[in-house]
Amino acid sequence: MNHPLQGRVAVVTGAARNIGRAIAVTMGRQGASVVINAVNSAEAAAITAQLVRQAGGEAMVCLADITDPAAGQKLMAQAAAHFGGIDILVNNAAIRREAEFDALDYAQWREVTSVILDGAYICAHAAAPFLRQSTAGSIINIGGMSAHSGSARRAHVLAAKAGLVGLTHALAYDLAADSITANCVVPGLIDTVRGAAAGGNPEHHARAGTLLGRRGTAEEVAALVCFLAGPDARYITGQTIHANGGAFLT
Repeated sequence: MNHPLQGRVAVVTGAARNIGRAIAVTMGRQGASVVINAVNSAEAAAITAQLVRQAGGEAMVCLADITDPAAGQKLMAQAAAHFGGIDILVNNAAIRREAEFDALDYAQWREVTSVILDGAYICAHAAAPFLRQSTAGSIINIGGMSAHSGSARRAHVLAAKAGLVGLTHALAYDLAADSITANCVVPGLIDTVRGAAAGGNPEHHARAGTLLGRRGTAEEVAALVCFLAGPDARYITGQTIHANGGAFLT
């Protein structure tokens, strides 16, 4: 079997289910040791860890609120202490609630932006000292198609996901001297199940289509993320790469 991530340590936020889980499991299958982060979904995170181990990787669960800088620092320190370092950070955690703009209050705005954008900054900032010690450090931010195409009732989500693109560019510049790459993967119309806590399935998914005539799978997104984290993508940085079945062309 091909193990391009053999010996690497990856931290994946929001890894209890859906795309985060698929990324963690695929990384485990490719040889990585995976730190599975969630806020409080201990049971779902434990299932992800079991699936990573069944795929051939090592895994540990670390519950942490990534909107808290101290918790982000502790998460990275625990990951590095347990596995001996950090090579890959995947900022996947997100809340995607919908609300009419007139009804969108500041607390709702901050709830979403603090997880998606602040959380990515906090984790990248905390992981950077460990990534600098790696020979192949990599940060992959998980964006959102609607931040590029636009969508109603999602001002907070679109603003935060668009911010990830800017953060990716900044990280690519600031960390290049340490041979750390930073890229943004933007899934679109992926077949996942979102509970009420994550904001449910967005209305625009019901109206949008793709050239390929189907929804993507979490595993297809995970394959792209793992490529960007692997040895064949060391010359790719600062890029925003879309995986949406040609949805932008419909």
